[in-house]
Amino acid sequence: MIKKYTCQNGVRIVLENIPTVRSVAIGVWIGTGSRNENQQNNGISHFLEHMFFKGTKTRTARDIAELFDSIGGQVNAFTSKEYTCYYAKVLDTHAQFALDILADMFFNSTFVEEELKKEKNVVYEEIKMYEDTPDDIVHDLLSKAIYENHALGYPILGTEDTLATFTGDTLKEYMHDTYTPENVVISIAGNITDSFISEVEKYFGSYEGGKYEQTEEKPIFHTNRIARKKDTEQAHLCIGFEGLQVGHEDIYSLIVLNNVLGGSMSSRLFQDVREQKGLAYSVFSYHSAFQDTGIVTIYGGTGAKQLDLLFDTIQETLEKLKAEGITDKELRNCKEQLKGSLMLSLESTNSRMSRNGKNELLLKRHRSLDEIVQQIDEVTKAGVDKLANEVFTDKFSVSLISPEGVLPKNLS
Repeated sequence: MIKKYTCQNGVRIVLENIPTVRSVAIGVWIGTGSRNENQQNNGISHFLEHMFFKGTKTRTARDIAELFDSIGGQVNAFTSKEYTCYYAKVLDTHAQFALDILADMFFNSTFVEEELKKEKNVVYEEIKMYEDTPDDIVHDLLSKAIYENHALGYPILGTEDTLATFTGDTLKEYMHDTYTPENVVISIAGNITDSFISEVEKYFGSYEGGKYEQTEEKPIFHTNRIARKKDTEQAHLCIGFEGLQVGHEDIYSLIVLNNVLGGSMSSRLFQDVREQKGLAYSVFSYHSAFQDTGIVTIYGGTGAKQLDLLFDTIQETLEKLKAEGITDKELRNCKEQLKGSLMLSLESTNSRMSRNGKNELLLKRHRSLDEIVQQIDEVTKAGVDKLANEVFTDKFSVSLISPEGVLPKNLS
């Protein structure tokens, strides 16, 4: 049972008591990410996340690390395009202890110059490491191709140029403007009672921030081709189609469609590209859902001389899928796979905390397990087939990283 409480200042708390476990996961979710940035401060959400671990008024960075190690706990954070999350997972007996440290990081981080300088070097190295993984960069290039100058096309890490401009004052100003109470959700899941809500409220229920204004412009889906030449062993290809937004009524039909296409080892792409033709070691598809749009991405990595054949094979797989639709067996298997994944995720307090935090932040609602299973069961072959023809059209963008930087002949 999920309990929801809204503090007087607007901070929302969601708590799910799971008495059968001995752990508690606590997540501080903030509705800001790279989408809320501009060209001048791109990467500030991610850098701010890093700086929360670099010391508070009473604790050093080492203190924070050692305190969680001393109780056998875990603490971490991540930044996405639309939200940031700081979280900890500890034994239920240490829940109050973890909450105290997370709140200290949230409210009392100092952002001193010495730590800023060191952490900038860390993120510089993270950017360089990312540049050394073309199978990752190519996905960012696809976002750039699709969304052009819209903030959804920005890299989450930012750039070395923007990173160099960040100061303690710019971090505090950005935090004041975006880490506002109505934009914060505290999600707790584990062996914890409802009384813990009052403990959370003591820390987060009275602070004030700037007036958060949700002014995100709805992105336009563009059909562009971006190719980058890079000294790699493989050609890395991404094809992107317009998908569905978070909470769309057809989202489970699209999840089934994606699983059939490239979501598992039995998928069409895996069988056609890897098993039948041996063109790639890695080939898959996935759907990214944002608040007002989405992308269905197909990725494949192959030798540069096989790039044309890889693209043609993907196109043939899509055309057959649209013409013949999915099979009853595929529909049945995907439904069971979805329900199985859902049930298995319920065994993790981290997964439950994450699901509840995202649902509250993005949708402001929570569906029961029975409701979700019912939605999965209601997916029909006709609905999935219809969606396949609506999504996989000639309106798509392509990104490529390869030794030659030359697009497949059908696209050049």
